[in-house]
Amino acid sequence: MLKQGLYLKLQQKLSPQQIQLMKMLQLPTIDMEQRIKQEIEDNPALEEGEDHEEEDEPTEDQAIAENESTDEENERDDFDMSDYFPDDDTPDYKLTAKNTGPDTEERETPLSGGTTFQDSLRAQLSLRSCDERTEILAEHLIGNLDEDGYLRRELDAVVNDLAFTQNISATKEELERALKEVQSLDPAGTGARDLRECLLLQVRRLPHSLDQRIAEELLEKHFEAFSKKHYERILERLEIDEDALKGAIELIVRLNPKPGNTQRETSKPVLEIVPDFSVMAIDGQLELSLNGRNAPELRVSKAYRDMIAEYQRNKKDKEQREALQFIKQKLDSAKWFIDAIKQRQHTLLVTMEAIMEHQREFFLTGDETKLKPMILKDIAEKVKLDISTISRVANSKYVQTNYGTILLKFFFSESLTNEAGEEVSTREVKKILKDAIEAEDKHKPLTDDELTALLKGKGYNIARRTVAKYREQLSLPVARLRKEL
Repeated sequence: MLKQGLYLKLQQKLSPQQIQLMKMLQLPTIDMEQRIKQEIEDNPALEEGEDHEEEDEPTEDQAIAENESTDEENERDDFDMSDYFPDDDTPDYKLTAKNTGPDTEERETPLSGGTTFQDSLRAQLSLRSCDERTEILAEHLIGNLDEDGYLRRELDAVVNDLAFTQNISATKEELERALKEVQSLDPAGTGARDLRECLLLQVRRLPHSLDQRIAEELLEKHFEAFSKKHYERILERLEIDEDALKGAIELIVRLNPKPGNTQRETSKPVLEIVPDFSVMAIDGQLELSLNGRNAPELRVSKAYRDMIAEYQRNKKDKEQREALQFIKQKLDSAKWFIDAIKQRQHTLLVTMEAIMEHQREFFLTGDETKLKPMILKDIAEKVKLDISTISRVANSKYVQTNYGTILLKFFFSESLTNEAGEEVSTREVKKILKDAIEAEDKHKPLTDDELTALLKGKGYNIARRTVAKYREQLSLPVARLRKEL
């Protein structure tokens, strides 16, 4: 049964302006600069420059120049300008349609140019003296290579693929011959089916030497022992000394495990990091500043303000009222954008100031062990903002210091308690752990149990599994894989 009635309900909603402000808050400097340029292009009521209430009076020379330009315009009045403009008097803003919401982020797919890795291989293949059928099969195999240059698919699957998609009946032996042609192309290692084959293809192209011969035998017959660093077993089986094995290993380490990335790395654009903040230690004092690109001088167009005053005097006309509504919308949008920029600057500064005060010892010394435990909640309570706002400020932002440009998220870490009952940052423990591993004897690297005992000796009562977790977060392998000759 349907029933109609009145109900009171309390709701909390974000306005479109608040949503846009949150999006602007998480933008780094470069993206924010592009956002401002885009807004200036979209909104003619927004201009760059300081806002002056009264403009300076024109000089005598400027007045003469204006009079001359007016005379030139009068001389051109005999031209019929209707040929250059359409007869329709409908304003352009009435003819535009936007089918997306105001909060929708427009994303464009970037287009890349240049020669691809597969194009380079096909060009090399066309210069080789192989029969037409082998060339067709080799081109199909090139199309199946992944971004690392490996052929990850089984040849039996490729045989079925050729039969169903291209109506080509081929045998596995024919594909093996075609794969040999692909593996002979540059860079060396292309077309390998696993890491072992990739390294072998590269070693076999090197000039013959003792190191080359041992490296080839090592990869061909003892790859599993080599990958697990069982050096004693390898020395016994190959009947060689440590110096010979060390030379072969150094040769293998210089090989490229991902030949397909060679061309991509050379054409990869260099990413430029633009710091959003600057915190410099000068004579024992910290000075905080915001990047100037985050604080552009913007103003509302005076021409649009004069225009709205003119239209208000003639707002009885329907077309004048519609134009007035359009101008008001642009002016309101420009004013809100300027206010949003100022609010963004204020939020960035108060948040960074709270971080700077919390980590003052680090900014003065640059010593990672001086970092204090700090989470988003700590800063949110200091500046009396929501945790989500602090998260947006810390997202993809960098700060320039006396010790380099650092990602803002670097300063956030969990805490743990040492034997003295003091709370210390987990980053401090990781720094000690990293220094201990760097200083260890590589012939006999420290195990996780030994690292745990070392930390306990320094007053950090941490379980072995926690040490293993921190070691993995530092991208450091286990002791067996850190072993060197």
